[in-house]
Amino acid sequence: MRYLIIVAAAALFARDVNAQGASPRKDSVQTLRAVTITAEVEDRSAIKPIQQLTLPVTVSISQRRAEETVNLVDAEDAVKYLPSVFLRKRNNGDTQATLATRVWGTSSSARTLIFADGVPLTALIANNNTVGGPRWGLVAPPEVERIDMMMGPYSAAYAGNSMGAVMEITTRLPQKLEGQIQQTQAVQSFDLYGTRRNFMTSQTGASVGDRWGKLAIWASGNYQKSNSQPLSYVTSASIPAGTTGTYPDSNRLNAPANVLGASGLLNTHMTNGKIKAAYDITPTLRASYTFGLWRNDGNSGVQAYTTNAGQPTFAGQAGFASGFYDLDQRHTAQALTLRTDRKKDWDLELVGSMYRFNYDQQRSPVSVATSGASFNPNGRVAVLDGTGWATLDLKGTWKPFGQISAHTLSSGVHYEHYSLENTTYNTSSWTDGGSRTGVFTEGDGKTETKALWAQDAWYITPELKLTVGGRYEDWRGYDGLNVNGTTRVVQPTVEGQKFSPKGQLTWNASERWTFSAAMAKAYRFATAAELYQLVSTGTTFSSPDPNLKPDNVTSTELRVQRKFERASVQLSLFQDDVHDAIISQFNTLNGSTQLYSFISNVDHVRARGAELGFGTNDVLLKGLAFSGNVTAVDPKTLAMSGRASATAAPDAAIGKQLPNIPKWRATASAMYRPNERTTFTLAGRYSSKLYTTLDNADVRYNTYQGFSEWFVMDTKANYRVNDNWSASLGVDNLLDRKYFLFHPFPHRTFVAGLKYGFE
Repeated sequence: MRYLIIVAAAALFARDVNAQGASPRKDSVQTLRAVTITAEVEDRSAIKPIQQLTLPVTVSISQRRAEETVNLVDAEDAVKYLPSVFLRKRNNGDTQATLATRVWGTSSSARTLIFADGVPLTALIANNNTVGGPRWGLVAPPEVERIDMMMGPYSAAYAGNSMGAVMEITTRLPQKLEGQIQQTQAVQSFDLYGTRRNFMTSQTGASVGDRWGKLAIWASGNYQKSNSQPLSYVTSASIPAGTTGTYPDSNRLNAPANVLGASGLLNTHMTNGKIKAAYDITPTLRASYTFGLWRNDGNSGVQAYTTNAGQPTFAGQAGFASGFYDLDQRHTAQALTLRTDRKKDWDLELVGSMYRFNYDQQRSPVSVATSGASFNPNGRVAVLDGTGWATLDLKGTWKPFGQISAHTLSSGVHYEHYSLENTTYNTSSWTDGGSRTGVFTEGDGKTETKALWAQDAWYITPELKLTVGGRYEDWRGYDGLNVNGTTRVVQPTVEGQKFSPKGQLTWNASERWTFSAAMAKAYRFATAAELYQLVSTGTTFSSPDPNLKPDNVTSTELRVQRKFERASVQLSLFQDDVHDAIISQFNTLNGSTQLYSFISNVDHVRARGAELGFGTNDVLLKGLAFSGNVTAVDPKTLAMSGRASATAAPDAAIGKQLPNIPKWRATASAMYRPNERTTFTLAGRYSSKLYTTLDNADVRYNTYQGFSEWFVMDTKANYRVNDNWSASLGVDNLLDRKYFLFHPFPHRTFVAGLKYGFE
């Protein structure tokens, strides 16, 4: 019934607009002018027409700019210097490279939406930095045409998960025969605790495409062999008896955490392949199909620092077992798209996609021998086979009076289905995963969302545009199942319906000044992993009530932009006010008086701040460009019924800084192009410290599992030898800073690339 009401209202609104008449206006497909990180003249011709209308872009970067200024190994590296974002990339080929925005941290993967040509890369099966990481592996660096971002949930075309940001990656299609092959080599010099060695990455990418009249085909492939620095460490409150080689240390709470050895020494062989085919059914209607395959064959090793009688020993510490595993992942993705580009009174877009974990298993031991450095045969196999999602979007735009319309109406229908299949088995032989002896834990569940949305972009005057709209979402979580040994809990079906209004006013006061004000509601419903997590304490197993309320956010932003002859400056003031924020806290469970840590609703949190960005071209010296940005944010917990920890006072978190969000973040870069063939770049990134606890109990930051303040500089030189050949050489973490963001992040890394292309 609600759907019928919304459709009827949209129809009446369209009729009223049609009856009003129109006066000549600017083409209403224009959006907020984007601010790039360099103030270069922007080419938006590659962006799809409906995206241009529904994504009010606040920052962009082109493929050429990324290639010239960023040490590109993985596609996601391109966003490294964009304002207010941080890419949590621990190593090359990281499958858990989540994106932090100005108001949400890296453990909030479901609070940002990432698309490639309208197909979601965001894994909304979880809201974390493990299985919830975006599927970046489906996009190879050479196929990226440009990346556009919107900060905040200000477009009705996107779900409440846009409360952090929306990223749209546009990829290429050939206009004639073209291709390229690229080789990238990276070497990291790592020295921390007892690990002193070089870690290598080798990557080969190739692509080829051609057009035959109405048909265009693009094929690309990428192979990466990577060795990472230790991603974790084995620690102990005491030094094991009879051993030497331990590095005394403390954890972020200043409790003893002596380092016994390194783990998470990840060795991966990662392959992705993609075929895209596009056919122009008519001059204005294009159908395209994409098939992607991603394969990851990896293993994680350990290194014992402890010795006994001069020989390495695990000293009976099970932490060495958890950091040692074999990983085999095979995922596929498919997408079918129909798009019009009429450049007249209406356009339509239909995008359907499927992503599936065809085979995804991790095998690991659970214990080590009491002496020496070997593992016992018993272990576990974590299986994600069958996990995946499917989405369908139908979008349309309509200018009631053609190109002269003051109004442009856009609307759409959205459907998504996410399925989490996550069983961990006990096995008597972890090396091959056979001889499974029963279920250790299981957490399965599904979520489904249906949505209708509509919005109107109205040019009140040629300089003043008002965009208003709303999104109605009907969500449910079902088929929830939790198993721990012999304990089995079938979770109830849960449902929710929400309507989110949006509004944005943009005033192009002159060619140099632009002002905008935006306000939006958004509701982010829980992911399957948040609903159906497991909580166990020793031999006690419990499962929380899955009746999580959605994140309820009111977002506001004021933005002003000033353009100069060779520069631009932009200032944004923003606030996110969130009720029922889905965050882990301590609370009672199932009538027990004991406090457990689990995902639940924190009553009220807020983040407000300011973002200042600038870009210049040809200042001081022809070919010299500077760009940078600074973001200051004050994130606080305002009300909370749970506890920050099992021993914290009831109000210990009130007024404290929200976890995982730094108060300050900044980037700056200088690019010099002495001629059309050569580019030199020097860049820096900064973040203040952040807390991992609601009551800010962290007292040590630059330590394993802490989040330190950090400043990192990068540099790159890029040279186009001729029309076919180009080469690059760069250094990430030029100053060799040693810092932790829970994990130890890469030390100084040299990156070299060689590319041959033809067209």
